Amino acid sequence: MLARVTLVQVHDLADVVVVVGFTALCAALAAVIAWRSRFGIARDQLTAAARATAQLAVVGAIITAVLHSWWFTALFCTAMIAIAGLTSARRVTGHATAWTLIPVATGSLTGGLAIAATRLVPLTPIATVPVLGILIGNAMTATSLAGRSMHAAMRDHFEVYAGALALGLPVPVSADIVARPAAPLALVPGLDQTRTVGLVTLPGAFVGALLGGASPAQAAAVQLIVLAALLLVQAVAVSLTVHLFVRGRLGQFRPAG
Repeated sequence: MLARVTLVQVHDLADVVVVVGFTALCAALAAVIAWRSRFGIARDQLTAAARATAQLAVVGAIITAVLHSWWFTALFCTAMIAIAGLTSARRVTGHATAWTLIPVATGSLTGGLAIAATRLVPLTPIATVPVLGILIGNAMTATSLAGRSMHAAMRDHFEVYAGALALGLPVPVSADIVARPAAPLALVPGLDQTRTVGLVTLPGAFVGALLGGASPAQAAAVQLIVLAALLLVQAVAVSLTVHLFVRGRLGQFRPAG
């Protein structure tokens, strides 16, 4: 068995300063690159890093209480789903809406229940929180990418949608003709990650299990279960996002310009 180690060594205030300084430097360089490349998200690079720093500091302060109580764990996971749904809503529609909670919550909980059914991951708070966090994060990303891709497709091919309406097709069917082909783009990152795991990337679950003292075989098993669940999570989330989108629940359909 491997000796218990940590991925980053933080022992005192000086190490904390290095972590914060490194974060600020990388965020500043990313913002400069985004600004020079005219991506329009330079400020977002800085605010994202600042929020991550503050949020992780808060989480680090409360996580001990969370991991020692199922009630706090349930509350914490509910908050994660709510924040993920709100984040996707703002990415897809530009404003808050509860509709994005459906694909995020359904996708992540479906994957979580599937993992629990294997009985290979212990049903304890210390295992539930990080695993469910991975599933929720991927459900959020899939929902956001699917929604944005479909909105882009509708703007670029609005005449196809209008033509279908002119032929007498219902709104959901007309929207589906244009939007559905764009939705699978949201599944590509997950598919690529699964195809190249162990060859290009060593994901967090694998590395974390190794650092926690698991054998390479155990770490590989954990990672494989998580990746398989993520395929399910993303498929459910994207499918529900398409269903909501074509029914006008995730913003209005507008032509380009």
